[in-house]
Amino acid sequence: MSRVSMPEWAAPAVATAGAAPDGTRMDTVELLVRDLDAMTDFYQRAVTLDVLDQSGATATLGRGGVAAVVLRQEKDLPGADRRGAGLYHTALLFQDQSRLAGALASMAERAGRYYQGSADHLVSEAFYFADPEGNGLELYRDRPRDEWSFQPDGSPLMGSEPLDPNAFLRAWYDPDAPVGVDVTALIGHVHLQVGDVPMARAFYEGVLGFDVTADMGSALFLSAGGYHHHIGMNTWHSAGAGPRAATLGLGDVRIRVPERDDIAALADRLRRHGIASADDGRTLRFSDPWGTRLAVSPEGDH
Repeated sequence: MSRVSMPEWAAPAVATAGAAPDGTRMDTVELLVRDLDAMTDFYQRAVTLDVLDQSGATATLGRGGVAAVVLRQEKDLPGADRRGAGLYHTALLFQDQSRLAGALASMAERAGRYYQGSADHLVSEAFYFADPEGNGLELYRDRPRDEWSFQPDGSPLMGSEPLDPNAFLRAWYDPDAPVGVDVTALIGHVHLQVGDVPMARAFYEGVLGFDVTADMGSALFLSAGGYHHHIGMNTWHSAGAGPRAATLGLGDVRIRVPERDDIAALADRLRRHGIASADDGRTLRFSDPWGTRLAVSPEGDH
């Protein structure tokens, strides 16, 4: 199968020191849901994703033929523990302000009650929501890398400044803008709840090889290829949380690396750290210290 490359509008990778390949990117996020029809409707009509595939108890949604969210119905599981380890939010990255504004306008019209806030993070502009089953959702766009500021260690400078959603809509929303069929939205990053930040850093930096871009004590941000962050994690509601129980909410987090050799190198690092993994020849699967499942595959293997 042909290689799937990142669209030109996504922030290009630059060389960094971590063991994670510079071309690493986030893939789909799987959510375990109770009401598949309602959740599919939300991500299609409110978030403005396309239904790419729907079969049985699973629906896959994305843009331009590239999947972003997989919904899998699990009617018998209990609800997620809001103070436990798991998902803080899934972050959907849009190509530019106009496409982000289109999704924001749709959310305001169809799902305004789920709005939670907004922020200008200096490297990005973000709007925060929950979905109907309580899973966090960020809709954002990146500023071009040449507009970022950098810290003395070379990592991107991030912050949290006010961002008025109404002013953003007035500036960028065009109800007549063409929808198009290109990849104009994809998973930019995933933010997790964990029980302990130093333990999370030891795993995601020390074993998986991501570069730390910010360590706030109660929150940690990591990336590959100089991005502001591919994975975030915090203990704001989950300090001291133990291993996850089987619940609704986050299923697995999927990551893409450039080559099959990158899978072999990661498997070797996991083995050297005594972390169990399973490799079916396409995808390497393992869990973080709280039982959040990670699945890493090479590009082009879909």
